[in-house]
Amino acid sequence: MNSKAPFTVHLIFWLIIGALLFFEVFMSKDSITVSSFAIKHGYAALINISIFYINYTLLIPLLVKDSKRYGLYVVCITLLILFMTLIKIGIDSFYSNFFLAALDQAVKGKYIEVAKHVVFNIFISGFFIVASSLIRFAADWIGNETTQKNLIHEKKEMELQFLKSQLNPHFLFNSLNNIYSLAYQKSDKTADAILKLSEIMRYMIYESNDSWVSLSKEIEYVQSFIELQKLRFKDGAAVEFTQNGEIDDQQIVPLILISFVENAFKHGIANDPQNPIRINLIANQKILHFSVSNKKNSYNKDQMGGVGLHNVERRLQLLYPDRYKLNIVNSDTHYTTELMLDI
Repeated sequence: MNSKAPFTVHLIFWLIIGALLFFEVFMSKDSITVSSFAIKHGYAALINISIFYINYTLLIPLLVKDSKRYGLYVVCITLLILFMTLIKIGIDSFYSNFFLAALDQAVKGKYIEVAKHVVFNIFISGFFIVASSLIRFAADWIGNETTQKNLIHEKKEMELQFLKSQLNPHFLFNSLNNIYSLAYQKSDKTADAILKLSEIMRYMIYESNDSWVSLSKEIEYVQSFIELQKLRFKDGAAVEFTQNGEIDDQQIVPLILISFVENAFKHGIANDPQNPIRINLIANQKILHFSVSNKKNSYNKDQMGGVGLHNVERRLQLLYPDRYKLNIVNSDTHYTTELMLDI
């Protein structure tokens, strides 16, 4: 709970009590001066405040929250009520003449029977016990809820950071393998591949640190990745990338689309013009539709590619709860992923 919240609740409670007391005096037909009001109600206010905070700060924390000694707690609040009632009655009796002298003529001689006076004071003391208990339990419950939410949020952030830390090395590992292949072949494309990789890594390290990025930036990143992959092939890769809709004004979680494209290049056939890798993106004000389809490579037995898709699906669960739908179709010849995001 916010550190100012308990103080605010207590302040509001005592202001209400004060307002009710002044309202009672205002509605009363008796004429009471400020000094007589302070004398008559000042000592009672101090006693009631003491009852409230003895229960709030001592009895509930020690006997209820810490030790769970509920029977002893009931005994203690009973004794507290009786003790404070005796103090009130004692003060009333000892200073009765003084109190009466301080009051206006209209209230002189108005004595309350002892029994009624005792019952009334017990009721008032009990009221402040109940009020302090309710406020304390409400404050503790709200505090616990806030703590749990903070813990869940921290756990979520830690898991997201862990997933993101896995994603970058996973991508880098695959890209370096591709560049190594170009260098091994002494390809003239090696320098271009390194430059393209540096641009991609700049986005991953710096721009993707924000919680949200523009969809256009994310698309540029995907396109850079595709260009890097094309350098692996002598005649380039066969890729059809289409995009439609409202791209510029949309926001998306960074690095959420790349794993689907990366998976297509790693496990699919990327140099067959008859069966190109097909990437389609449609965006509007409510829904982002992103699909990737590739012909399967029957000679690719690498099982490590699943890391990226498992990673991105977990990130979707954390960042888009109940706001995404992921369909995966794994046929004999083709592999298709279809993602729909509520943006």
